[in-house]
Amino acid sequence: MLALRKVAPQRGFERREIAVPNFGPSEVLIRVEKAGVCGTDAHIYDWDKWAQKRIKPPLTIGHEFMGRVAACGATVRSLSVGDRVSGEGHIACGICFLCRTGEAHICEHVKIIGVDRDGCFAHCIVMPEVNVWKLDPAVPDEFAAVFDPLGNAVHTVMAAGVSAKSVAITGVGSIGLMAIPVARAAGAASVYAIDVKPAKLELASRVGADEVFLGSDPNLVDEILKRTNGDGVDVLLEMSGSGSAIDRGLAMVRNGGRAALLGIPSDTININLAERIIFKGLTVLGINGRKMYGTWYQAQALVKSGRVDLRPIITHILPFDQYDRAFELMSSGAAAKVVLDVKGDLAE
Repeated sequence: MLALRKVAPQRGFERREIAVPNFGPSEVLIRVEKAGVCGTDAHIYDWDKWAQKRIKPPLTIGHEFMGRVAACGATVRSLSVGDRVSGEGHIACGICFLCRTGEAHICEHVKIIGVDRDGCFAHCIVMPEVNVWKLDPAVPDEFAAVFDPLGNAVHTVMAAGVSAKSVAITGVGSIGLMAIPVARAAGAASVYAIDVKPAKLELASRVGADEVFLGSDPNLVDEILKRTNGDGVDVLLEMSGSGSAIDRGLAMVRNGGRAALLGIPSDTININLAERIIFKGLTVLGINGRKMYGTWYQAQALVKSGRVDLRPIITHILPFDQYDRAFELMSSGAAAKVVLDVKGDLAE
């Protein structure tokens, strides 16, 4: 089979022929049909400092996908050959304290597909049965391929609690964009989107933001305060990982408000905890991954209902062999979300 591999400690990937992976009794072999391209994949492609520390070539990349079950291990009971599926890419150990108390999404022994073990940018992938999500027929293939980042958005919104609240979203890349219709569906009273790229803000307006603001505007916090009776927003959803965005985002939250942080800073950041959090009495939540598997039920229900439409956010669907173009589009900011058509590659 063909797989997109990081074969050497340098920039770029190679599409190589490798053996179809073996699978154990509690695992399934999935024939990948579509795969989403993520910012994590871009870090690995560029071979930045994070990738150099974390990734051990050779490795098949990718962690967002949908496909069909091609074969099942001997003890698999919940799935059958031909089932249309997606998968939770964080493979928890299942036996630690966190896993046994409903917190598997923050298991300290987690292995991530496309990061710690071979991923989904390939004709086939092996997944544990428990990590495989059987898809509702009403969910389009391209939506199913990006349930991973949609789940990040859903987890962040639901953890923050946005019903009848004013919400600011800092950073509207693909996950931040997805958070807008999710927040709307969850009952947000108003949604303000903030980013440094005008093209992303245009998309944010299209998917439901009430107003959009350039993150570079020196009067940004004042503008948000004007729209919230001088109090600030009830909820901050921080999706950028930018130190300055986090600082200004916390500044625009009202006293007693809530902040949910999903974006990951590339380095240590400095925040005045007394002014930004302690004296204001903020509740700050760190968000990692998706709840296993409550978030998946929520994400599928939102898509199935039609309340969350990802079509404007999935800006490009490309053939599998155009992976270099996918990363060029992401790097230039010309794409919000890119999906690779792996099934089409198999049909050739």
